[in-house]
Amino acid sequence: MIAFLWIGTAIFAYLISGLNPAILLSRAVYKQDVREVGSKNAGFTNFKRSFGGKLAWAVFALDLLKGALISTAAGLLFLHFYGDFPLGAAYAGVFAMLGHAYPIYYSFKGGKGFLVCLSTLFFLDYRAGLIAFALLTVLLLTVHIMSVSTMAALIGGTVALALFGGSLPVVLIYCGCVLFMILRHRENIKRLFHGTESKFYLKSRK
Repeated sequence: MIAFLWIGTAIFAYLISGLNPAILLSRAVYKQDVREVGSKNAGFTNFKRSFGGKLAWAVFALDLLKGALISTAAGLLFLHFYGDFPLGAAYAGVFAMLGHAYPIYYSFKGGKGFLVCLSTLFFLDYRAGLIAFALLTVLLLTVHIMSVSTMAALIGGTVALALFGGSLPVVLIYCGCVLFMILRHRENIKRLFHGTESKFYLKSRK
C-alpha cells in the first residue's frame, strides 16, 4: 500500500501537470502551437508576448490551479498515511515539475515550470509562498525581466520556507524543484550575462 502511495502520487502528479494550458489554448484559439512562436517556450511569458490578451492570464491562473490540485491531493494522501501534508505536496511537486517540463502528451517538450513550482510553495508554507509572490511582483515592476524575477522569487521563497521551520526533507525536496527550474532557465541565464535578455511588462506596451 505504501509503495502504491509513492508510485501512484508520482504518476498522478506527472500526468496532470503534463496538461499544458499554454499549448492547449494556443492551439484551440490561435491555431498555432506556442512552442513554434516567440521564444518557443510553452509557458505564460511566451504566450503573453506572442498572443497577448486576457488569455495569457488564463494560462497563468490555470498553471497555478494545476499545481494547487496536485499539491492538495498529494498532501491529503500523505497526511492520512504519514501525518505530513507538506511532505506529500513537496514530493508531488518534483513530478509535477517533470510533467510540466517533459509532458508525454506533447513529445516531452513543455515549459519551465515556474508557476507550478510557485503554486507548490504555497502548500508547503503559505507565508513563504506570499513572500515569493511579493518578490516576483516587485521585481517585475522594477527590473522588468521575467527570468530574474522568477528565479529570485523562488530562491527567496525557499529561504523563507527554511526560516519558517519547514522540515529538512521538505526543504531539500523543494530545493531540488527550484534547482530544476533554474536549470530550465539556462538559456535565459546566458542571455543575462550577454545583456540580451528581453524585458517583460505586465501591461502590453505599444
